[in-house]
This record gives sequence, C-alpha cells and structure tokens, in this order.
Amino acid sequence: MPWTVTTRSEFESAPVKGSRFLATVAPAASPAEALAVVTALQQRFPRANHHCWAFLLADGTTRSSDDGEPSGSAGRPILARIEGREAQNVVVVVTRWFGGTKLGVGGLVRAYGGCAGQGLDAATPIPLVVRVTVHLTYSYADTGSVESVLHELDIAESHTEYGASVHRRVELPPETVDRLRHRLTEATAGRAVVQGP
Repeated sequence: MPWTVTTRSEFESAPVKGSRFLATVAPAASPAEALAVVTALQQRFPRANHHCWAFLLADGTTRSSDDGEPSGSAGRPILARIEGREAQNVVVVVTRWFGGTKLGVGGLVRAYGGCAGQGLDAATPIPLVVRVTVHLTYSYADTGSVESVLHELDIAESHTEYGASVHRRVELPPETVDRLRHRLTEATAGRAVVQGP
C-alpha cells in the first residue's frame, strides 16, 4: 500500500568509522519541492561533506544524486529504500560528515541505504491518496443531472467555467473514473463529455 508523509523527520544512524549520517525524510509532490528540501539542508549544514538524496513521486518520477560520492554509492541506494518501502511523494536526503576513514563503495552503499531505510522506518506514514483530474463539458440544461451524479459519487468540484456550455474540472480517485463516465452517460443520455485523465 503506497504511503507518504506530511511532516519532515530526521534520523541519525550510528556512526560508521567516524562518519556521521543523518537522514531527513520530507514530503515532496514535485521535483521543485524535493530540490527545495535539499537546498535547505545544504544551507542548514554547510560543514557537511555530502548531501546525497533521492525522491519518488506518485506519478513515478524519480531522481537521485550522489553529491560527490562515487557513482551509484549513495543516491541509488537511497532511492532503492524508498521504492522498497513503497513510499511516494517523498524526498530522502542523507547528510554525511566525513570521519576521516574511507568506507569504499560497498561501505557507502550500506551506510547511505541503511540510514535512508532507518529514516523511512522512523517517519510517520499516512496512506497516499491518489487523485486524477477529469474535465466535464455539458449543457446548462444538464446541470442538475451532473450535480446529482457528482453528489452521488462524492466528487468535489475543483473549478468551473461558464461559456457556451459548462466546463468543469474535478478530482477523483482513479478507480471512480469509469463509474463517473457510466453514470453521466446515463443521467444525460450521453450529452455530457468526460475527458481525461
């Protein structure tokens, strides 16, 4: 079951050969939100040697960074922990303060991945509610019928524009889209048009 977080949390793992590792788990619904978290941590901990990170969005978008560590030794292991725990719309940043002893690629993979996993385990999960946007177009004469269907399916209005016909944008769970199409076709004798997602 996919989950996310609504608040930022931190977890510092046990030092590894003198190096400190701090995982920060934060909500991020877009790449810009994720990168803002990274920037904030770089400013908060300017003396840290590395701020390695990864994010996974609900639409499947992923990115990761080794931030100067050997390629594949930090960002990918962090992303693997996010994917393995089925977290979405989250960014995990693992900040490292170098302790003087090199860990090797294998040691870095274990340290970054382990700290990220512990940080995710310590976060407060909430179920991820995925919604999709659909566009409805219908005549003014069908407004009552459309309103009735939206109320029946408990779909809240997002935005409505009035022109030659009514254009309405609504957000709903993906599994409700087919039901909405079917009920609107019945209620308006096929006059209401549903576009999306």
